[in-house]
Amino acid sequence: MNTAAEKTWFGQPRGLTILFLTQMWELFSYYGMRTLLVYYMTKQLLFAQDKASVIYGTYTAMAYFTPILGGAIADRWLGKRNAVMIGGGIMAIGHFVMAFEPMFYVALATIALGNGLFLPSLPSQINDLYAADDPRRGRAYNVYYVGLNVGGLLAPLVCGTLGELYGWHYGFGAAGVGMFLGLLIYLAGRRYLPPEPPRVAPPVAAAPDVRADHRRTWWLLLGVGIAATVFRGAYEQIGNTLPLWIDTGVDRALLGFTIPMTWFQSLNPLLVISMTPLLLMAWRRRADRGHETSPAMRMAIGALVVAVAYVLLAAVTALAGDARVGWAWLVAFFVILTFGELYILPTGLGLFAKLAPPRLGATTVASWFLAIFSGSLLAGVVGMLWSKVGHPAFFLLLAGLAMVAAALLWRLDRPIRALPRPNQ
Repeated sequence: MNTAAEKTWFGQPRGLTILFLTQMWELFSYYGMRTLLVYYMTKQLLFAQDKASVIYGTYTAMAYFTPILGGAIADRWLGKRNAVMIGGGIMAIGHFVMAFEPMFYVALATIALGNGLFLPSLPSQINDLYAADDPRRGRAYNVYYVGLNVGGLLAPLVCGTLGELYGWHYGFGAAGVGMFLGLLIYLAGRRYLPPEPPRVAPPVAAAPDVRADHRRTWWLLLGVGIAATVFRGAYEQIGNTLPLWIDTGVDRALLGFTIPMTWFQSLNPLLVISMTPLLLMAWRRRADRGHETSPAMRMAIGALVVAVAYVLLAAVTALAGDARVGWAWLVAFFVILTFGELYILPTGLGLFAKLAPPRLGATTVASWFLAIFSGSLLAGVVGMLWSKVGHPAFFLLLAGLAMVAAALLWRLDRPIRALPRPNQ
């Protein structure tokens, strides 16, 4: 039996655990830095809120634009394993450079460049662990998503606490340590990873029907990417404007103790970790009964649920007026938002990987991250309205964006289901 195919965790190959842990520490570093970023700019660097929003949106956008180039480089020249190791090393350096205030912009650029090689090359290896008809492959992306969120859970508690209580630079340094840990795990577990696929060969003339199928696939993936962009314009506010509201609009008192504002950023990943196994069991039962929801429809449901979460915030802020909102409402918001997130984000990543043409796995997965790039830019622009409109109106705007995304995904569901299944 192939060692990489042994079942060791949730009935999945061992290689998934290695990828899970590597990405967990990479996300620890990314979210650790992101947790501090807006606070650092507004409190330490004394940037105006609208300027900080634009920088935040631009940085997160560039971190997801560089994977387009990085995915092509990995597929054609470096290979996925080399791209992960080189990209992760560059990112670790960037996180440590964040500890030096004059190097702020250089550090952001360095992290974004390293992310370009790392990000598409790691999750695109998941597909290579499974046969094309293996029913576990779709659910593997939800398991993998848990790994991302374990890192996201730890990041605010470690990096956020260090930055908020002891100094921003300690938090940034801890993020760099996390990135190095991820690289060490990846190197130690290489024997469980799938073999490196051949580099992309020179173009060969394909049959007209194959070319037509590929064109239709790319157009539909573009449509899903546009919907994901609109959705991200709302979703990414949890790292942009929502922390500002938590700081000034939420009563964080609990039994005489004031909950640190960065701790609330751990709620989302904590809920992902606790809710994913229950959702996977429910989806597996539906699949066994022959009622499995199609990927695009599942994503549409998720976008609608996120819209409900923002409607809740609009309602409680309108009722509260100038008073602070109890922290329990914030917890309720994160519960609803996370439920919707689990329907849309890992499903979208899995859909792009599933429809990837042969030998273009990293490039196609990178196309999913292009939607995160454009959505992050949109989030930065939308976030500029935070200081210009009332909070209830702003949260209703975010709900509207999520509903538009749901409508687009619902419209794309039937043509996506009609696509031929790729032979990978």
